[in-house]
Amino acid sequence: MYNLDQLAAFVSVVELGTFTAAAEKAGLTQPAVSLQVKLLEQRLGVRLIERVGRRAQASPAGIELLVHARRILDECAAAEEAMAPYRDGTAGRVRIGSGGTASIHLLPRAISAARKRMPGLEVTVTIGNTDDVLRHLEANRLDIAVVTLPAPGRAFEVEPFYEDELLAVAPRDAVMPEGGPDARYLAEAVEVLMLYEGGNTRVATDQWMEAAGQRARPAMEFGSVEAIKELVAAGLGWSILPSLALKRERAGYLATSPLKPRLVRQLGMVMRRDKHLTRGLREIMKSLRGFGT
Repeated sequence: MYNLDQLAAFVSVVELGTFTAAAEKAGLTQPAVSLQVKLLEQRLGVRLIERVGRRAQASPAGIELLVHARRILDECAAAEEAMAPYRDGTAGRVRIGSGGTASIHLLPRAISAARKRMPGLEVTVTIGNTDDVLRHLEANRLDIAVVTLPAPGRAFEVEPFYEDELLAVAPRDAVMPEGGPDARYLAEAVEVLMLYEGGNTRVATDQWMEAAGQRARPAMEFGSVEAIKELVAAGLGWSILPSLALKRERAGYLATSPLKPRLVRQLGMVMRRDKHLTRGLREIMKSLRGFGT
């Protein structure tokens, strides 16, 4: 029989890259983790970990075992979670990764709705850019990601659930062009504040401008939609922001308008294809789907 602690120690060392980091995560000493991996290697008769510089990496045999070890540990975790309702009447933990806008303006309502149906549900939210969130998801450090699509990766199952229109945003006393500003107006007539390059929302905005033969020349770039809203309100420029982030703005705070032509981004739920759908995860997904109806 395999020892689950030994399998967990092996997976942790590979994922974190050092025995020391794996020991800190498990609350053990570094020699204790080293012994667990050594005993597993003796049990299987193969070397599982190789040192490359200061990092510990899986050997060819270790790479093969890693797939099975993760599956075994996931199934054991699922079995333990399935027993929780019988043990204490509550069950479930969901780790969500998301961008800043969805975490502020969408996830609180989704989590609230899920917890009304499942009061014992524990939820943690990790905020980051799409690339980082998907990297954590692939490493199984997250259960589900809520991100702006596309979300590339053969290991992922993607479900679009919410269309979010991008709007022109200006100081409250600004005069919007009839029918909304087009790319030329935003490129030539006003100073524009934009999100940093690299994110899917910024990519969609750049492509919208390029389709009209224009190029984005932002006066300033920021990583926060909320910061841009405050700067626009202070009269420092215009911007293009998700309507999701503007739904609760008080009257007169900002002037908004659809773009010409209109621009929409798609939010999606992303999970690993091999992810076990716990009750908690199903409740979160059900709540998120409710935003698309």
